[in-house]
Amino acid sequence: MAAWRGSTHVYIVVAVLGIIAFSLSIAGERHRSSGTLRTDPITNQTYCVYKTDAVTGLGIVACLLLFAAQVTLMVVTRCLCCGTPLAPGGSRACTIILFIVMWISYFIAEACLIAAARDYSLYDGYRTAAYSNGYSCSTLRRGLFVAGAIFTVSTTILNLLYYMCFTRASVKHIQQGNYPANSNIGMTTRV
Repeated sequence: MAAWRGSTHVYIVVAVLGIIAFSLSIAGERHRSSGTLRTDPITNQTYCVYKTDAVTGLGIVACLLLFAAQVTLMVVTRCLCCGTPLAPGGSRACTIILFIVMWISYFIAEACLIAAARDYSLYDGYRTAAYSNGYSCSTLRRGLFVAGAIFTVSTTILNLLYYMCFTRASVKHIQQGNYPANSNIGMTTRV
């Protein structure tokens, strides 16, 4: 195995957390709550009753797993800004671009998963007045968990690519002898 590939354990942890978060997102989409129209015999008022399920929990756990993968990667790489400087070149540029795109994808995934969990929690056993003039109980929008799942996969892939480019740039930096004491500013030391 080449030295620039990084730790296999980091790849495995990030990939497994991302795959589990993706699976929970898909499971959340498959278990959509639907309401049944009921009439109160005393007041003759029509309302909707939604069944209680664990969809909100699936969304929250998916958020936490994606967060754990992100934190694991940021601790290992020291968040790109706190560790040793990276070697100049294509690997460093790729690392910086992937870092930015990865965080954007992560925030979109978290927003979709949190919004889906929030929407499902509103309809989890919730009763609301409904009009019985041919209207049915409202169902939840499709796609929030799917969007979260898509961005979870993209975040996981970007995490793995970021770590690969980061380790490549770090190893090149060490192999070239560009340690923090030898900055790339072009200054020379006195002898």
